[in-house]
Amino acid sequence: MIGLSVKRLEASVKTARLFLCLFALLGVGLPGNPAEADELVRFESAPVKLSPFRIRKAAEQGEFLSQPPGTPLLGYLSRPQGDGPFPAVVVMPGCDGMRPSVKDLWPKRLVSWGYVVLVVDSFTTRSIQETCRSALPDPVFDAYGALNSLSKSSFVDTRRVALMGFAAGGTATLEATKIEGNEQLMEHKFRAAVAYYPVCAASQGDATVPTLILSGDRDNWSPAERCRKRLAGVGDDAPPIELNLYKGVYHNFDAPEFAAGRRVLGHIEKYNPDAAAKSIRSVYAFLRKSLLN
Repeated sequence: MIGLSVKRLEASVKTARLFLCLFALLGVGLPGNPAEADELVRFESAPVKLSPFRIRKAAEQGEFLSQPPGTPLLGYLSRPQGDGPFPAVVVMPGCDGMRPSVKDLWPKRLVSWGYVVLVVDSFTTRSIQETCRSALPDPVFDAYGALNSLSKSSFVDTRRVALMGFAAGGTATLEATKIEGNEQLMEHKFRAAVAYYPVCAASQGDATVPTLILSGDRDNWSPAERCRKRLAGVGDDAPPIELNLYKGVYHNFDAPEFAAGRRVLGHIEKYNPDAAAKSIRSVYAFLRKSLLN
């Protein structure tokens, strides 16, 4: 009986170690400082401001143009326990919408690292299921609408907010933080940017904030070559843009829900646990350096 109990104890220890390894791999904090439950929040995208030229032309013609309102949006807010103020991350999903790794896994991970997280739902209020065959209207303004919403929260340090996006959301992240883009029209600014497998614009040039791009070299949906070309044109005095390229890795490599792999519109999407773990460590270090130092 004693030998059997020892074996059971050894099995329990092995099981516990297995769970600890799993937590470490996924980058999710262990129990002890649990996050508050996700809160559904409502806010508006940042309004597209009328240009001085358009206002002047309207006045010359005796017309009055009112400032157009932002688009009503939904978001999922998660936060660490305590009063803060905490650094924060705005998360932009890809064209497939609110998949589990973006809506649940990444927020839990980021909260365990000490960040408030607001995941932007650009789809529901627009009655859109997905945008993989079309473009999402004004995702950059959705991102800044989320930042404006966080700026009203006493538990958020608005000087330390990063923008993070996946696929189409990653592309929007780069667009939202490019030099001479719509960022210059916004009152509140992001401090850093993280883009998972975005479509880079080779001619986009400098960024306004330190930027981390993470891609797989077999991703034919978001080819990394364009990102390489963009980096080649970045100015010496511009905020740094770092490209982490993972060999033998496809689109959506950080998302465990694609463990079996799938083909969508001719493109392979497949989870890669090794690349996912490496990218998670890179994101952790990048955010600490960009937001906490």
